[in-house]
Amino acid sequence: MLCKKLHHAAFRCKDAQETVTFYTQVLGLKFSHAMGEDHVPSTGKYSPHIHIFLEMEDGSSIAFFECPNDPGNMKDLTSPDWIQHFAFEVDSVETVLKAKADLIAKGVKVVGPTNHDDFITSIYFFDPSGHRLELTTRTCAQARYRIFESEAQGVLDLWSQTHDWSQRAKLYGAQTGYARSADKV
Repeated sequence: MLCKKLHHAAFRCKDAQETVTFYTQVLGLKFSHAMGEDHVPSTGKYSPHIHIFLEMEDGSSIAFFECPNDPGNMKDLTSPDWIQHFAFEVDSVETVLKAKADLIAKGVKVVGPTNHDDFITSIYFFDPSGHRLELTTRTCAQARYRIFESEAQGVLDLWSQTHDWSQRAKLYGAQTGYARSADKV
């Protein structure tokens, strides 16, 4: 396979220092690198910026650009809020629940836990720039993941033909949607 692992996913932030503080103190990530330029190296466009990297245990990172002179928003404002997000994997449902309690104690509003198709269980919250974040854990036996993988193309084909998620249950006898959480963010 060409792609070995995620190196980083990058977003825009309002304030680099505030972002570093949130991700290091609230989520425990390692602030691993900061770099910047007056011109974008790949395009040559004038855009003074700082590019910060926050590393996870496996070496992958979430990265941010603070670009104070550029127009635009922190995120896509025309898509529904729940679409654009970054999901961090943790080791267990117990860790998800402990993280929820810790986040709430730090004043962060949290949604969930939410069971997604008996595939993962997640909680959701926002960072200081308004990016939606997810803490998630895998919640089924390894054999079930092989079933999901074997069904993936058929589920996608069915969706492409019908754009009706309820058709999945008819074909696979599976859950037709995500379990709902009582609280919403």
